[in-house]
Amino acid sequence: MAPRYAPSLRAPLPLSILLLQMGFAALFALYARLAEPEVTADNHFTNTYAGFQDVNVMLFLGFGLLATCFVRYAFSSLAFVLLLGSCSVQWAILANGFLYHFHDGKIWISLRSLAEAQLCAISCLIAMGSVLGKTNPVQLLLMALLEVTGFIANTWILHTFLKAEVMYSSALLHIFASFFGVIMSWTLVQKQPELQHEKEKLDRKTALFSMMGVLFLWMFWPSFLFGLVAPSLPACKMAAIYSTYLSMAASAISAFTISMVMSPRGKINMAHIQGAMLAGGVAMTFVISVNHMPWVAITTGMCAGLLSTMGLLYLKPHLELTFGCHDTCGVLSVHGLPGILGWAAYLFVQVSHAPDTAWSQSMFCICSLLITLSTSAVAGGLTGFLLKWTIWRPPQDRKRFEDQAFWKFEHLAMEQ
Repeated sequence: MAPRYAPSLRAPLPLSILLLQMGFAALFALYARLAEPEVTADNHFTNTYAGFQDVNVMLFLGFGLLATCFVRYAFSSLAFVLLLGSCSVQWAILANGFLYHFHDGKIWISLRSLAEAQLCAISCLIAMGSVLGKTNPVQLLLMALLEVTGFIANTWILHTFLKAEVMYSSALLHIFASFFGVIMSWTLVQKQPELQHEKEKLDRKTALFSMMGVLFLWMFWPSFLFGLVAPSLPACKMAAIYSTYLSMAASAISAFTISMVMSPRGKINMAHIQGAMLAGGVAMTFVISVNHMPWVAITTGMCAGLLSTMGLLYLKPHLELTFGCHDTCGVLSVHGLPGILGWAAYLFVQVSHAPDTAWSQSMFCICSLLITLSTSAVAGGLTGFLLKWTIWRPPQDRKRFEDQAFWKFEHLAMEQ
């Protein structure tokens, strides 16, 4: 007979968090220092901080509310986003600092380094969507450390061996995070063929909160891509705002249309809207550096919305039924497929603008994509293998997607 209660985390979780935070504190004390702010006429502190805060809202409020879609797992989803985001940002500052901001024996922290850390944290939260509800906080903390490390390692490989620009290597975060999460989920939990867990359900209240998270992400996504563009390219930064806004508007319309057309009764599926509304912004992560034509942004957004909705309709259940790969939030359809579409659009625009360098551009893009897919698959598989160890006290199948395994509810008669 299966245990009635989930394994207790009273000892391992506080101990893990305490050791992790003490390690961070020691490293920051030894190596980290605050850099002098760079304030110029073209780069005011208030403008830089406004962009940083916009991404911060996306990171915690947007992704946090987006994850609250499940009926009996909303508490855990929202709180674990805060836990992983806080952990990922600190670890990313240190890891990026040793690689790129280490001078005179110290890591110099600036708003730019904080923005880079936010990028790594967003990558971690995307990957978390594949195993949401099937892991405990201790496993998620380990996953956060390994995912951020893998993403930074992939960026370093592209920068060192392919001489890729920071903006291009950062744009691969959606592809890396989605494939990392899917491979991790497949390694961690290889389920018997079934469409969904019995508690993996949505209701009107949780879907409403989740949709609010989507709206926050949708509104602040242009600021996110605006921050990816180097400050030395002001024209490209403004073009990133215009293109991202148009692309996301087109993907939202596409999502509504395809969801209704593909429904046997002509109804709109809220899960499709929540995922595919963001597809245009995901695809434009690549294209913002080379596109200055509105029609390209709109076309890319329409195709991204179509591809994401079709992926949620057919790819997600097919992966589960055929391979036993359970992608909880459909991150492969929401981030992976639109990311690859954006990569293809980037290659097309680059080749059309400079046909003389078509061969070299094609080889560069193909090699960078293959390296990213290989790194994410290896890192995700290794992470899934480590998370399977019983020392982390993983939840039983009947306690997955269950807030009661981790939280105290006063209104319940049963003592927790």
